[in-house]
Amino acid sequence: MTRSGRLRARRAATGSVREGTARAGLVARGVIYLLVGALALRIAFGDGGRPADRSGALEEISTKPFGAVLMWALGAGLVGMALWRLSEALFGAAGRDGRTARTRLLSAVRCVFYACVAYSVLSFAAGAGGTTSSDQQSQDVTARALEWPAGQWIVGMAGVGAVVVGVWIAVGAVLRKYREQLKLGEMSRQVRRAVDTTGVAGGVARGLVFATAGAFAVRAAVDYEPDRAKGLDDTLRSFSETPLGPWLLACVAAGLVLFGVFSCAMARWGRV
Repeated sequence: MTRSGRLRARRAATGSVREGTARAGLVARGVIYLLVGALALRIAFGDGGRPADRSGALEEISTKPFGAVLMWALGAGLVGMALWRLSEALFGAAGRDGRTARTRLLSAVRCVFYACVAYSVLSFAAGAGGTTSSDQQSQDVTARALEWPAGQWIVGMAGVGAVVVGVWIAVGAVLRKYREQLKLGEMSRQVRRAVDTTGVAGGVARGLVFATAGAFAVRAAVDYEPDRAKGLDDTLRSFSETPLGPWLLACVAAGLVLFGVFSCAMARWGRV
């Protein structure tokens, strides 16, 4: 085989590995959102036994047949997600703006996030103990940050950033920006319609959760009270305290389930 032939073969193999890790990561993300959404639905209808966050999802998996195997598979998929985002940060992502500095930076942030999530899932699978709830983690991080010089400003700006990200996610979903990352030509009209339903509803719900959690962080900074910061579980439960009651929580929870389905659809038809 010539040198150019070997180079092409190596690129093809590397591309296949990258695609495989990306698709496995998207499925793993989808499973987590499906479980969190299902737990939040149970809370909305009066069953608040497990927290509606990653720790609750892992506890739910651990009670199922072959739960340990499923957790290891989930952790491996999240490692794949982190590696995919790392490759995007280093070499660029798919799409028109895939090689811009903004896209690479966003991929680097996502890489760190999914690496941390993968570590917590694999630690749980290895029997290192249960994961700390998202609410406790948020309060602990906020308390430490408030003790730093200009801590209130840092926490406040982080909260504002989360609100902006949430609005960006929701608006992008309504405008169907995700279509730029889909192989629309391989999808039938019915499939496109179904994916749009999950993408829009799921994206809006996910954005609303991000923005609400950010608003709680801003309030914690303004009041200088770490306990006002809320993780995913308390953020979701707060929707049931609105005038719409548990129905708003049920709608958001259903949206998170739909985002889980959308993530799995991205694993099948996404450009990675």
